[in-house]
Amino acid sequence: MAQLQRIAIAPSQIQGSMIILGKEQQHYLARVLRLREGHRFIAMDGGGKWWLAQLQGEQAQVLETLTVETELPLAITLMVSLPKGSGFDEIVRYCTELGVSCIAPLLSDRTLLNPSSQKLERWRRIATEAAEQSERSFVPTILEPVAFSAAITATKATHRYICEARGNYQHLNNVVKSNTSEVVIATGPEGGWTEKEMEQAIANGFQPVSLGRRILRAVTAPIVALTLISANSEVYSL
Repeated sequence: MAQLQRIAIAPSQIQGSMIILGKEQQHYLARVLRLREGHRFIAMDGGGKWWLAQLQGEQAQVLETLTVETELPLAITLMVSLPKGSGFDEIVRYCTELGVSCIAPLLSDRTLLNPSSQKLERWRRIATEAAEQSERSFVPTILEPVAFSAAITATKATHRYICEARGNYQHLNNVVKSNTSEVVIATGPEGGWTEKEMEQAIANGFQPVSLGRRILRAVTAPIVALTLISANSEVYSL
């Protein structure tokens, strides 16, 4: 089963025991993956369901519903101040592989990027591709960019952390609870959070944490944070 190719589909494409394939999906299966009539692949709806399917022209026959257990035992929402250039592409790709549930792009005081609607579409496409590649059951949600102040006041999660490179704060690895079901963690932009932003985050229940003694790039920090949380949760769930 591990050798079979995977593609993401919309739930509406399942009609009875058949999967109605779109033109792009047909092209991808035939031209990119080189699948032919009768070949099998795995279809995933991004919401936790997988099916073993067999290609039949412009459709696919559902052969079996699959049970897949690849998700983390907790939901992680990553709030990221948008880095410059294409750095957010990397964050979406790698954090999807690491098991993030939701990514919320933030517009903070030092954010340099002003993303277009095409960027959001691109990030969601990257998340889908990364979920396929890493055999995720779910495709993480990529929210529309919002102001830092709006984002931190909106979340109600019990466990909320904000990463700060400077200051005498506990290491994230030492404060994440192994028995929690939801974590929200925020990472900053190039140049870090402003003093005002840190004060606002703390006032809204965010605990400042460190990712180590070194100053990490805005692209590196969220990947490190996700690695620490996911490793901690999976170790305790084994």
